[in-house]
Amino acid sequence: MQEKRYSEMTEYELKTEIAKLQEKARKAEQLGIVNEFAVLERKMAMAKAYLLDPNYFKPGEVYRIEGAPGESFKIEYLNGVFAWGFRLSSPLKQEALPISLLAK
Repeated sequence: MQEKRYSEMTEYELKTEIAKLQEKARKAEQLGIVNEFAVLERKMAMAKAYLLDPNYFKPGEVYRIEGAPGESFKIEYLNGVFAWGFRLSSPLKQEALPISLLAK
């Protein structure tokens, strides 16, 4: 059975997937499996991005990065649920972040 992509899931399916991932991440954290925990956190961020409206995020604006205290991100452009731009601390290094990691 082929798994659905997050982009093909309904809101309900995404929320169910996020809940499953949270449970797996909690277990991985309890067991001290750091790399698995990090992967599950990234998957949750991706799934959460599909629950958000990309139109809310504007190129040229600066957002806080969730989970990275003191880090800010300036959006240059959006591609789907990814914001492309740079951290203000390293303006020469372009990267893409799921919009779910950005906050005003």
